[in-house]
Amino acid sequence: MNISPSAISRLIHWFEENGRHSLPWRQDPTPYRVWVSEIMLQQTQVRTVLDYFSRFLSAFPDIQALANAEEETVLRQWEGLGYYRRARQMHAAAKIITNEKNGHFPDTFSEILALPGIGRYTAGAILSFAFNKPFPILEANTQRLFARLNALQIPVSSSQAQKLLWKTAEEFISPNTSSESPRILNTALMDLGSLVCVPQEPQCEKCPFLDECEAKRGNLTARIPYSPPKIKYEDRMEAAALITRTFTHSENMDNEFSSEREFLLVRCVEGEWWAGLWDFPRVKIQNEETIQLELQRFIQQTIGLKTTITEKFADFRHSVTKYRIRLRAFHTSFTDNEQKKQTISRQTPSGGEIRWVRESDLETFPLCSSGRKIAQKILHS
Repeated sequence: MNISPSAISRLIHWFEENGRHSLPWRQDPTPYRVWVSEIMLQQTQVRTVLDYFSRFLSAFPDIQALANAEEETVLRQWEGLGYYRRARQMHAAAKIITNEKNGHFPDTFSEILALPGIGRYTAGAILSFAFNKPFPILEANTQRLFARLNALQIPVSSSQAQKLLWKTAEEFISPNTSSESPRILNTALMDLGSLVCVPQEPQCEKCPFLDECEAKRGNLTARIPYSPPKIKYEDRMEAAALITRTFTHSENMDNEFSSEREFLLVRCVEGEWWAGLWDFPRVKIQNEETIQLELQRFIQQTIGLKTTITEKFADFRHSVTKYRIRLRAFHTSFTDNEQKKQTISRQTPSGGEIRWVRESDLETFPLCSSGRKIAQKILHS
């Protein structure tokens, strides 16, 4: 598209009047704060990130604090944002920056791109927003905006489309196009896509690029970006086990004792959903009529305990990738009373750690999202 100086001027005027200037990572755009916000914003809406960003920065105010934290602590602060691999990669990157770069966030594209969990967009965003360097950015909002400006009628994920969209992003921050700072231009474009050029019913009359938009001119706005066929979801049934024992401990010097339940939890391993987080033992169920038998067999094979399903605790429904899951949680009891005294320290066949966790610790323990639902119901029942 042909980007005129007048179009840039209209964009900047719109941004000054309507931009989201109060976002915390924009008010103080240090490399660390920009980095954290960009990782959190991947596949997550701004309004969801706001509370998490504030809490995360309170727990880890700088790169060194993040690098020195235990992975479980990082995952607990991330819990609820989903896509937990993001948090684990950010933690790994913080260690690299602390150990190899003396805690100084790198300021070159190649160095930033080499960090775990950072791709072309995130590297450009950090350089643009934190260092005010002329690097293009292309994320969901600018991708949609640029697709409409160019009347792009092919899937935006195709290599041909990506080449055109990145070229458009580069043209906007080119010195030949505007003397505005890259930080302002890229921020304005993102906000325009987020607030005006929205997926459904865009507010074209408010857009500073109304006269330049090829999709509007061709009455194609509703058809762009082109949407590939929707995901076909698969139904899946899972069963989870509440395996408990009683933990007795001394409360004071007078040898007064109290008792508390402990729950058996399993840590998810690399390659599984929610890797690094903890969950109640669960298994995919093949036949609803044999659900209890399948769960008992799974517990014995993976944990080495003989249990009996006593009663259903709760039903939950949630979605993961292409699966719509019905999760049924059950209370269990030991078939051999002596097993209550055993200390479980072995791993599952896949290498997942097994641990007894006190009921009072469930609130702060880093659980997967559906495991958190079970824990909340336990704590409030």
